[in-house]
Amino acid sequence: MANEQKTWFVSKRSSDQATLLANINYACSHVDCQILQKGYPCFSPDSLRSHASIAMNLYYQCKGRNRWNCDFRDSGLIVKTDPSYSNCIYA
Repeated sequence: MANEQKTWFVSKRSSDQATLLANINYACSHVDCQILQKGYPCFSPDSLRSHASIAMNLYYQCKGRNRWNCDFRDSGLIVKTDPSYSNCIYA
């Protein structure tokens, strides 16, 4: 397990706004998404795609980083490159 590569889950660029909003609502009903609120490091950029990626990843990480924890209607993908930026650190 020590050599297991870290993975993250982010929204696909092709995902529509309604799906992204539904993903945020679903993920944030199961995990703490406070980091997305105004004044917190991951609020900016204030976009559905950015917020959905963070919320979906929080859910994915919290549920054990399993493929089956990231269905989200095929609107996201698992990545091996850390999507963190500025002061917004992905879990």
